[in-house]
Amino acid sequence: MTTRPGSRLDWNRDGADWPNREHSAFVEVGGLRWHVQRAGAGPAVLLIHGTGAATHTWRDLLLPLARHRAVIAVDLPGHGFTTPLPAGGMTLPGMSRALGRLLAQLSITPEAVVGHSAGAAIAARLCLDAAVPPRRLISLNGVLLPPELMPLRAMSVVARLLSVTSLVPRLFAWQGADPAAVRRLVAGTGSALDARGYELYLRLTRNTAHVTSVLDMLAGWDLAPLERDLARLRVPLIAVASAGDRAVPPAEAERLAARVPGTRVVRVPRLGHLAHEEDPAGFVTLLESLLEDPAGVPGGNTGAQVG
Repeated sequence: MTTRPGSRLDWNRDGADWPNREHSAFVEVGGLRWHVQRAGAGPAVLLIHGTGAATHTWRDLLLPLARHRAVIAVDLPGHGFTTPLPAGGMTLPGMSRALGRLLAQLSITPEAVVGHSAGAAIAARLCLDAAVPPRRLISLNGVLLPPELMPLRAMSVVARLLSVTSLVPRLFAWQGADPAAVRRLVAGTGSALDARGYELYLRLTRNTAHVTSVLDMLAGWDLAPLERDLARLRVPLIAVASAGDRAVPPAEAERLAARVPGTRVVRVPRLGHLAHEEDPAGFVTLLESLLEDPAGVPGGNTGAQVG
């Protein structure tokens, strides 16, 4: 499959074999063309991917979770097959508001929201601002607090500088077209994927438009306001932390629990940042248990422990 690096991903070309394609639709809302996947019926669960990913991250969870509920997954603005927000709009509040408008257009009030990595911050912002908040919020290796380390704090500054020139995203996409580079990137998160998983990330990382949106998102990311507002979060928060996560240390879940009273921490051994892609069956069991009963501990092969 050949993708023109300078153009946006094309659904007919790049999405011809996209996971769960038969459940995909495109929805125009507020100047954005959203790629949305929907399956199942019953109480609605919204899945929000992290920075640089797309709906493919839920490829092996969408349909199993949809056996007992309606499951909705989206490509965030500028990611995958969704068009980007205008300049300056790729911020946490901007993306949350845009997602809220999409849900309103679709007449969806999620019973639960599941967010992975930076998607957990969007999920939290959505819960805080929703007129009718969900009954629970599940963070999978989520980033909801500003990093304590100065090098991590500087990342948004660096991204802001990198995103001002169109040359940089092209260079990133050129590097991202190397399968070995993608494998190193995934390995750096503590995860290991199958061949299909690597190929799908490769499809994204070699596309300049996708990379540009990722840099724009990083450049506009500010978690300090969210940290202040988490004190008024009224939605039960469950923080799932993988022991082998090299991108978001498991200690972040404990730090979150210290800031947000009542947060339940679920520890998953061995797996890395993309744990739900490494062990989808185990995470289906885990999520089904948490969606049914926040205090539940699954007997699946994640070996999860609730703290």
